[in-house]
Amino acid sequence: MNAKPALWPTLKRLLAYGAPYRHSLIAAVIMLWIAAAAEVAGPFLISYFIDSYLTQGKLPLSWVAGLALVYILLQLLAALLSYFQTVLFSQAAVGVVQRLRSDVMSAALRQPLRIFDTQPVGQLISRVTNDTEVIKDLYVTVVATVLKSVALISTMLVAMFSLDVRMATIAICIFPAVLIVMVIYQYYSTPIVRRVRGYLADINDGFNEIIGGMTVIQQFRQQQRFAERISRVSQAHYSARMQALRLEGVLLRPLLSLFSALVLCGLLMLFGFSGQGAIGVGVLYAFINYLGRLNEPLIELTSQQAILQQALVAGERVFELMDADLQPYGDDDRLLASGRIDIRELSFAYRHQKQVLHNISLQVPARGFVALVGHTGSGKSTLANLLMGYYPPNQGEIALDGRLLPTLTHSVLRQGIAMVQQDPVVMAESVRENVTLGRAISEQTVWQALETVQLAQLVRSFPAGLQTCLSEEGRSLSVGQKQLLALARVLVQPPQILILDEATANIDSGTEQAIQRALQVIRQRTTLVVIAHRLSTVVSADTIYVLHAGQIVEQGEHRELLAQRGRYYQMYQLQLVSKELQAATS
Repeated sequence: MNAKPALWPTLKRLLAYGAPYRHSLIAAVIMLWIAAAAEVAGPFLISYFIDSYLTQGKLPLSWVAGLALVYILLQLLAALLSYFQTVLFSQAAVGVVQRLRSDVMSAALRQPLRIFDTQPVGQLISRVTNDTEVIKDLYVTVVATVLKSVALISTMLVAMFSLDVRMATIAICIFPAVLIVMVIYQYYSTPIVRRVRGYLADINDGFNEIIGGMTVIQQFRQQQRFAERISRVSQAHYSARMQALRLEGVLLRPLLSLFSALVLCGLLMLFGFSGQGAIGVGVLYAFINYLGRLNEPLIELTSQQAILQQALVAGERVFELMDADLQPYGDDDRLLASGRIDIRELSFAYRHQKQVLHNISLQVPARGFVALVGHTGSGKSTLANLLMGYYPPNQGEIALDGRLLPTLTHSVLRQGIAMVQQDPVVMAESVRENVTLGRAISEQTVWQALETVQLAQLVRSFPAGLQTCLSEEGRSLSVGQKQLLALARVLVQPPQILILDEATANIDSGTEQAIQRALQVIRQRTTLVVIAHRLSTVVSADTIYVLHAGQIVEQGEHRELLAQRGRYYQMYQLQLVSKELQAATS
């Protein structure tokens, strides 16, 4: 984001969100003008009463009662219309925020996954929640106040010029001074408000990180350090807010009150130097009344700049997310039929740093079973993410069914290829919703999948069975149970290509054997790509690829690789020794 982006395009775009509510807003504006006219007519009537009756010593009861009744009715009308226009503006504001928040969330859901590698989660949450809430004030407070102030000022000017042109000319001298104050305030307040919004997003991000890592923080006694970090950001937010309040305290109400007092002095001098009877007492009263009322909308107009600045900065942050490049997909909507994978001279680096994959080439036949093994950091999971289309390769190409992966539509890619990860996501929904994920899948199919992954007995023990709501992030399940639940999601609607990224790393040997039997059944209609540290999981693979430092250094069947006595042989021997040690100590 640029240091000083143009604010008008942002304001124009934010106001465009109110287009669906234009009829309500037009009705609210009409009510505003009628209410302003009714409010301004009060002093006009009193002025007429003073000069026409009170100073003349005439007090006819019928006229006095009539004027009093009209004055009261006008004030009641102004209050009633003000209430209804406030309701209409608030309804439009809530509708705008709801629509804008949906658009922001939709944009966030379509962001490339590489964005989430560098963008703190709290920053995104702040844009969807806090920033959109600030934008609501643009309609509830700023737009409504500006229109109301303009209506009041306009009707008061009409009334003042109708009463006395000379005094009205002196009164409007306040406007150039107010305009200068508004320009100065905007110039100095904009960067301060941007810092305020940025610090607030940092606070949200800090709390999100603390809550997510609470167990680690408490385990390693880091409460004080994280508390101090949040305190520093909060102090910076406080300082920026106080700077904005000091600026507002200097440039807004005190200066405008001074300008109003100077204008009032000018009116009194004109009244004093004018000949007797040239300016009526009632006219002077009306002007003093209007000047007092004129001061308030001018202060309101100027003070709304603080809220306007916050809304515009929030709008910049929201539109920056909405205008970011979305996850790219192609337009080939033919479903995958065989699940064949061809990777040719593939290289990849995160953020143009050190290469993670170097010139990878491999082929997986339809309904084939290949395994990717290697030490941590060898590039196995990165290759899986590229197969899923999460990142574009820097060099080389990936083809599924003979078609380049970037040419496939989002629907084809997500229906044709699925991945079960080592740390799967579990939502705070029912067991059934966590398995079906909104897909039209029968309860019988869900139970079959749970039986296959050996979770059915556990689910039946829950109070509500499939309808039992799981806790946030699946805290009520073990790591292994979450992996089995993620595998069940795939089994209810098997894809053409299935990637298991350490999906059996946290389950016992008995469950692993059951999953192996399930995978043998799935192999009849699905291509399997298994990433594993436990080599017992992949001994039956058609081809095992051994990765080291982002390169394929060995490939072949289990027996062939053992015979080569290379890296795979070393890894296998180490795991055998580890099992023997565990057996000896158990």
